[in-house]
Amino acid sequence: MSLYDDAVLVLKGYEGQDELRQAYLDHLAARPDGMWKSCHAGHLTASALVIDPERGRVLLTLHRKLRMWLQMGGHCEPGDATLEAAALREAAEESGITGLTLLPGGPVRLDRHPIPAPCHWHFDVQYAVLAPPGAVQAISDESLDLRWYAYEEVAGVADESVVRLLEATRARL
Repeated sequence: MSLYDDAVLVLKGYEGQDELRQAYLDHLAARPDGMWKSCHAGHLTASALVIDPERGRVLLTLHRKLRMWLQMGGHCEPGDATLEAAALREAAEESGITGLTLLPGGPVRLDRHPIPAPCHWHFDVQYAVLAPPGAVQAISDESLDLRWYAYEEVAGVADESVVRLLEATRARL
């Protein structure tokens, strides 16, 4: 199965955010290249909130280009077999943490947001990953900083999309 086919199956099985979910499916139906950064009309991305529920905290990255505190994530790559694999790869690469595990149940949220030209939209499929006990982060080239934030601190540093992702993740826990 291709990554495109996996994305369609994941989105068809996703419950909630019906109008936005349909927009993702319509985008893919109209654009066979809609998984890839080269699709300037917009493309799917995969992200993951790194969470440590035992200590009530999440790991956020200060994104190098956007200069915002965000969850880990980014573009799908040809070697990604599934959206889950893309999200897990991005989380491991950007956090430097080994042993991350996906929170069961598929995507936690969808978030479509505009991005600077030449592309127009990111259709982000958002997952959550659990950090192993004693996880130690390491800053990647894509980050200016990495920092653990208590749940109640996130709204003070991150935008609403990250706050909604945290709320949805905590509801699933």
